[in-house]
Amino acid sequence: MTETQEVAARRSADVQKPERQIVLNPPVDICEDAEGITLVADMPGVSKERLNIEVDKNGLLIEGDAHFEMPEGIKALYADVRSTRYRRSFSLSPELESNNIDATLKDGVLTLKIPKRAELRPRRIEVRVD
Repeated sequence: MTETQEVAARRSADVQKPERQIVLNPPVDICEDAEGITLVADMPGVSKERLNIEVDKNGLLIEGDAHFEMPEGIKALYADVRSTRYRRSFSLSPELESNNIDATLKDGVLTLKIPKRAELRPRRIEVRVD
């Protein structure tokens, strides 16, 4: 390799951008009833310690890192899963109580229950007899 080629190779290496981390969008089901919204996200391999849920006035962010245990002495030759990082964000309606979210994680399934504001929930009116 000539000196010019070495300099060009070094410059090329210096200019290369760092690899982007691949992030998966977890599949999500969203259901609404009179009480509020239920969001169910499939995040296999994510534990409570590796899960992050952030909420602000107008948005919700869920993210987590999956960890898959491999038996000792075995390594994967091929894997369909190319990333172990999940991330998904949502816009929240102002009619939801974002400060009162109930979150549960079981078997890699995250369930968030986001209630509607009390004044927007249906309520039963009792009728008195005079």
